Amino acid sequence: MLLTVSGPPGSGKSTTAVGLAEALDLEHVSGGDIFREMAAENDMTPVEFNEHAETDDRIDRDLDRRLREIATTQDDVVLESRLAGWLAGDHADVRIWLDAPLDVRAARIADREGKAVDRAREETRRREESEAKRYREYYDIDIDDLSIYDIVYNTSRWGPDAVLESIVTTVEAHEPALDEGKHPVEGVRYDF
Repeated sequence: MLLTVSGPPGSGKSTTAVGLAEALDLEHVSGGDIFREMAAENDMTPVEFNEHAETDDRIDRDLDRRLREIATTQDDVVLESRLAGWLAGDHADVRIWLDAPLDVRAARIADREGKAVDRAREETRRREESEAKRYREYYDIDIDDLSIYDIVYNTSRWGPDAVLESIVTTVEAHEPALDEGKHPVEGVRYDF
């Protein structure tokens, strides 16, 4: 089984992906962890590294190539990244998108990273604009197109435990024999 968990920064991707992996006895792979490691290796914050990636496409392409390879070659994985659903494409059994209003996400990020909410909001807004631009340019992906996702949650409406419980219940209830088909992922240029 391959599950993808995607969404913007602060949406609850990591919390949910870790919980899903644990509940379903799957491996968890985080694109965010890989990206933050790459930023630290280059002595940059994730925001600085994101903006640097606008002028050095090797950064995104290397990360995305690694995630796509995992999605196409490994089983029993929860793959978590902003683009996980798009990168896994039709290899994913279930694609999940999590979101919350920017103010909620900024407060979560500020709390997690020990910074002011205003600063977290501005950094998050800049990061999202930067990423959306690159995704369209590199791969022809419109990150705002949620049509490929099987499950979409506004995580500000339910607590993390309720979101996780609902998703686990939905995934466990999936019966391949009754599945009439997932939305195809088309038009993506996997140009790594």
